[in-house]
Amino acid sequence: MNERKTKEPQNQNQINTFFQKGGAKMGPWTSHIWRSDPRHLCFLLSRYKFCAKMLAGKEKVLEIGCGDAFGLPVVKQTVGSVHGIDFEPLIIEDAKKRFEEEGIGGITLSIHDITEKSVPGRFDAAYSLDVIEHILPEKEEIFMANICASLKEHSVCIIGTPNITADKYASEYSREGHINLKSSETLNKLMRLYFYNVFDFSMNDEVVHTGYAPMAHYIFCIGVNLKFL
Repeated sequence: MNERKTKEPQNQNQINTFFQKGGAKMGPWTSHIWRSDPRHLCFLLSRYKFCAKMLAGKEKVLEIGCGDAFGLPVVKQTVGSVHGIDFEPLIIEDAKKRFEEEGIGGITLSIHDITEKSVPGRFDAAYSLDVIEHILPEKEEIFMANICASLKEHSVCIIGTPNITADKYASEYSREGHINLKSSETLNKLMRLYFYNVFDFSMNDEVVHTGYAPMAHYIFCIGVNLKFL
């Protein structure tokens, strides 16, 4: 019988884990990215890492529009717990099954449409990546109001979205779903309706910076301290 011994001792743990648990599974969204544009996974995970760093130490965190929940474990590394919501039942059920198989704790998931109602309870922080550009303009105030209704007074909210100035470089597939693109200025203006303090960041590929926003492919706004409860 092959004992599956590695030539270098430091590699043995990885081999043992692989043969005990099998390879880690990705969800439908991230599997598609891996097959069609693998480098985009680097950009995606970098966005989650940014959120993880900004929200480090928060106890109870909400992700709005978590998709197949691929990035939630990145944020979970720095916070107490993460609850992810998405309105796609098939995606959420698949993610629940994968997390259960992996034995990942501190993460909960539910099927929820934030444009319909807020999430029960109050969270210390929330973040939403690549979602607002899919929200109908006439529903964006409901979107933001329901996020805020799920937050505590002294909370943090991060919104990340592709920059409208980079739209001409987007694929036709992306453009089809991007019905509410923002610039750094318009996203900031929206966030200031709900938070006393708003901070802008730009992102090119996996690099987050405070450079000239119109030349950024991706933008973040961080809102701090709710105006309304």
